[in-house]
Amino acid sequence: MEKLTFYAVSAPEKLDRIGSYLAERLTRDVVRHRSGYVLIAMEALDQLLMACHSQSIKPFVESFLHMVAKLLESGEPKLQVLGTNSFVKFANIEEDTPSYHRRYDFFVSRFSAMCHSCHSDPEIRTEIRIAGIRGIQGVVRKTVNDELRATIWEPQHMDKIVPSLLFNMQKIEDIDSRMGPPSPTADKEENPSVLAEDCLRELLGRATFGNMNNAVRPVFAHLDHHKLWDPNEFAVHCFKIIMYSIQAQYSHHVIQEILGHLDARKKDSPRVRAGIIQVLLEAVAIAAKGSIGPTVLEVFNTLLKHLRLSVEFEANDLHEESVSSVSVNTGSKDNDEKIVQNAIIQTIGFFGSNLPDYQRSEIMMFIMGKVPVFGTSSHTLDISQLGDLGTRRIQIMLLRSLLMVTSGYKAKTIVTALPGSFLDPLLSSSLMEDYELRQLVLEVMHNLVDRHDNRAKLRGIRIIPDVADLKIKREKICRQDTSFMKKNGQQLYRHIYLGCKEEDNVQKNYELLYTSLALVTIELANEEVVIDLIRLAIALQDSAVINEDNLPMFHRCGIMALVAAYLNFVSQMIAVPAFCQHVSKVIEIRTIEAPYFLPEHIFRDKCMLPKSLEKHDKNLYFLTNKIAESLGGSGYGVERLSVPYVPQVTDEDRLSRRKSIVDTVSIQVDILPNSAPSDDVANNTEEITFEALKKTIDTNVMEEQEKEKRRLVIEKFQKAPFEEIAAQCESKANLLHDRLAQILELTIRPPPSPSGTLTITSGHAQYQSIPVYEMKFPDLCVY
Repeated sequence: MEKLTFYAVSAPEKLDRIGSYLAERLTRDVVRHRSGYVLIAMEALDQLLMACHSQSIKPFVESFLHMVAKLLESGEPKLQVLGTNSFVKFANIEEDTPSYHRRYDFFVSRFSAMCHSCHSDPEIRTEIRIAGIRGIQGVVRKTVNDELRATIWEPQHMDKIVPSLLFNMQKIEDIDSRMGPPSPTADKEENPSVLAEDCLRELLGRATFGNMNNAVRPVFAHLDHHKLWDPNEFAVHCFKIIMYSIQAQYSHHVIQEILGHLDARKKDSPRVRAGIIQVLLEAVAIAAKGSIGPTVLEVFNTLLKHLRLSVEFEANDLHEESVSSVSVNTGSKDNDEKIVQNAIIQTIGFFGSNLPDYQRSEIMMFIMGKVPVFGTSSHTLDISQLGDLGTRRIQIMLLRSLLMVTSGYKAKTIVTALPGSFLDPLLSSSLMEDYELRQLVLEVMHNLVDRHDNRAKLRGIRIIPDVADLKIKREKICRQDTSFMKKNGQQLYRHIYLGCKEEDNVQKNYELLYTSLALVTIELANEEVVIDLIRLAIALQDSAVINEDNLPMFHRCGIMALVAAYLNFVSQMIAVPAFCQHVSKVIEIRTIEAPYFLPEHIFRDKCMLPKSLEKHDKNLYFLTNKIAESLGGSGYGVERLSVPYVPQVTDEDRLSRRKSIVDTVSIQVDILPNSAPSDDVANNTEEITFEALKKTIDTNVMEEQEKEKRRLVIEKFQKAPFEEIAAQCESKANLLHDRLAQILELTIRPPPSPSGTLTITSGHAQYQSIPVYEMKFPDLCVY
């Protein structure tokens, strides 16, 4: 060998003939099964190859590769391993210039076949598989660095290489799962699984923008063929390897491929789809730390589409169950669909929570735009095949997704967290019939409003003895937040007010409504907002007492308990001693005489409820005049406290299939500026008729002019001083007296002085000292 090597180095032009001669001898020896001579010939080829690196080696390499191919084709495992070892040595040699005509198709096919060896002897089988993996690794190293020779990335090669590596990883994983974890001291060269994983990582690490997809798609084919999506532990393991091996800027390629495969398998069993979605979750968890590129909306759009499909499949299964009355298999399918839905929600939430704030705001808007609200067509999700039950299900799923996306979101200003384009549809959803939907909307609101993590301290509705012990964090209200409350405060109050009066409320609803009031007080309340919130609380108390909505006694007492808990909280937050004293006194009296008006008692099992609230002593109620007196002494502007809270009148109630506050009869006294009293009298004489009242009842035919007029009236009562309102009402009192007495057959005694109050007597009850702009009857509201 020394002489031969010296001769070849001295006369490199002779390498071609040397290689041809050795190849001829080796071919003959392989056929005659003369293994000793085969070993000598291959050793000679190896040493010559390692010693000669000149350009003249190209013809010699052809002879060398021909010999390796002959060894791999033989049926002898030892010769196959020998040929593989020689090829690996060759693969580690860096040639001076690439050979563009050389192809490795045969080696890819042969090494891949060796990776799937099924030899009867386990040791020989493992040896052959390891040789096949090392051979693939050699092919990759030899070809992947050359940008001009990209044949290795062609689909026909990747479809052989990648499944061969996954097959070995999978098989050893199966053995490990039965026999326990492998020994940490095991040599990776003796472990096909570890070697295959290293090779796969190396292959993916060299992938570029143009050939990334060719390397990833065979993974899906392998997982589909071997049914590895359910259970999906191996699939998750594979995609973790992929996501950590590829370059970060290519992560979105893998996510797009997973989404595309999810679309392709949308008609498969729920567990298969759930397995793919969980793989997507793992991929997103890794990609979120780097660049996710332009796929953000695509991810959410695809996931929401499959969420709708899952709900549709679930609804169809329930329909088939009701038709066929066979519930065994259908029940399992139903549970499986819930697994899919939970996986989608978890993925959406995790993905959204890892996005930067500006992208998270877009996703919040995107999801909110998908939530269907009855009576509107603003949502972009097809619910035509779902039915009422399916639509409710998709509403819950979407709101749960939104809840997860908003979790941990901290905006510097509330306008950023709740822009008008997001706030309006969110609050519209809060008026839906289902109590669970309203709970989710309130929780989403809490995520966005609570910017100092105070919600956990407020959990549960209770009378807090000392709010200072909670150590609530708050900052001075900024100008943007003040502006937000001036613009949207009435809208927030209205939805809290109506949410308290829903007939299907449970304890959690009252707890969340209480938390909403407390968070608004902490995060957004200046003196003006505090007054509005107290007005809202008193209006809720009055509604529970009067009970225009015919609520059950539990709900009326629940509202009273909510008001007590909130006024106790806000009185300590603003720290006005007289206010705190009044609230404490009422709570103390309730504890003795009416414990069902307190949250600790009414929300306890088997709480005794009163038969009526009409005979209760006024000392059990929070009184507006005493609150105004206590706050006025501390410098608060209490003029607006004398104006009872009236919720804004909008069309949202009809849109969400709930009882609207405008379903009751309302007579509105139009008090507009710059209008002469005589003209008002003339106009009202023409308008206050039976037909006018009938049109008022039928809110569906109200015209835009009437809506605008109502808005102006409400705005007038919300903002104008009480004295001005009372003065303008005085001129209309006599007219109202005549018309109301005629229509309703009531006995109305006009106010003896311009105090702005009337005393009205009907067959059911007597209301005294009621402001003329808000006289309430069982079926009539006078403004």
